Amino acid sequence: MSHFTRLQTRLVEREHLTAALGDLGYRYQEGEVEIRGYGGNRTSVEIKVPTSNAGYDIGFARGESGYDMVADWWGIHDINRDELLASLTRRYAYHATRASLAREGFDLVSEQTQTDGRVHLLLRRMV
Repeated sequence: MSHFTRLQTRLVEREHLTAALGDLGYRYQEGEVEIRGYGGNRTSVEIKVPTSNAGYDIGFARGESGYDMVADWWGIHDINRDELLASLTRRYAYHATRASLAREGFDLVSEQTQTDGRVHLLLRRMV
């Protein structure tokens, strides 16, 4: 019996997802990898995030509308699933926004992170 849970996300671009994971301090492996769960069960994912919980990993697998976050949360005690997804979504949005603005010709002048987590970007575009 599988204990793996798949959560749909709005994370669609691999490069922004891996950048967000790195920003949050997570090590990850890419490619055809497997994550581990209860009783040695394994499932295939494209991005694997090892945890400090022996025998349990977090993964990201391509779903219908983006990457699904996959894990056997029963064995992961030090990471809150909802907080992780919220943090990843914020950092993903940051990287997606920066990439989109760069494609439109904007250059970053300054960046400030507020105490509440909001990020203020000052941009310039030469026309």
